[in-house]
Amino acid sequence: MHSIAVIILNWNGIEDTISCLDSLNKQTYEEFKIIIVDNGSVDNSVEKLKLLPQQDNITKIFNEKNLGFAGGVNTGIKWAIEHDFSHVALLNNDAVVEQDWLTNLAQQIDNKEIGISTSLILHEDGKTIDSTGDFYSMWGIPSPRLRDEKSDLVPDSGYVFGASGGASLYSIAMLKKIGLFDEDFFAYYEDVDISFRAQLAGYKVYYNKSAVVYHQQGASSSKISGFTTIQAFKNLPLLFWKNVPLALLFPIGIRFLLIYTLMYFNAVRRGDGLYATKGLIKSIVLFWSSSLWKRFKVQQSKVVPASYIRSITSSELPPKSSLRKVTSIFKGVK
Repeated sequence: MHSIAVIILNWNGIEDTISCLDSLNKQTYEEFKIIIVDNGSVDNSVEKLKLLPQQDNITKIFNEKNLGFAGGVNTGIKWAIEHDFSHVALLNNDAVVEQDWLTNLAQQIDNKEIGISTSLILHEDGKTIDSTGDFYSMWGIPSPRLRDEKSDLVPDSGYVFGASGGASLYSIAMLKKIGLFDEDFFAYYEDVDISFRAQLAGYKVYYNKSAVVYHQQGASSSKISGFTTIQAFKNLPLLFWKNVPLALLFPIGIRFLLIYTLMYFNAVRRGDGLYATKGLIKSIVLFWSSSLWKRFKVQQSKVVPASYIRSITSSELPPKSSLRKVTSIFKGVK
């Protein structure tokens, strides 16, 4: 039996966290540790967490401030590394899992080629899909596979480009090699970034449809006005610049520049121009302060050819993107 630590990140959402914890306590997997990380909550979360009954399989960690998703889960991952766990599973606090979730998620754990296993994530009513893993497109835009499609369209298990940080299992050996979540991202696309780095380093990402999660989408991000827009405009360029191999910089970059520009003007049109501009400025600052060096390190550790990355990269934008019609001008361009 492998030693797994399941990390739940709480930020001002203690009731969701308690529901998540209840579902974890019913797991069929024999032994695992639950790490609850409070990420600088300013509601009554800390008090309620401290009042939870002590259990041998639960450790509570309290961050003094909000470190974002990346920094928050890194707190739990570092604890797991220090205590010699072989794997860590991340689970959003606004999610609940079926009883055999962890057992099924761990099915590929002995395959050293697989660095990350990810779940079938359904929306909370179970009728539609939240994620079946992530894809990254030749347009520099990632997206959850089959989001909002009906649950009867769930695909078979298999290899995917990336894993959702909301319900996935990560090899500690892999994390020691490629590094933890990039805290420059704070939140959004940090899970695509770590999946991209894993792929570049020769690891595979596997989606298991039998590891089922029900997720209340956007429960945390909806609490902060403009947060999603700022993070998207900040993190998308960072994701592209750090990870895209040299041979793909131009074909993806020219498309990404077009889409990013159109996204910016769309944000202005809908009244989110200030948030988009803030995200753009933050991205430029991070590009010069840290991303150049991070790109060097990521590309130095690359062991797969650019042709492999191209083979696992989608040619299309997300199916429901309002910008898909612009892709026609690139038909036939590799």
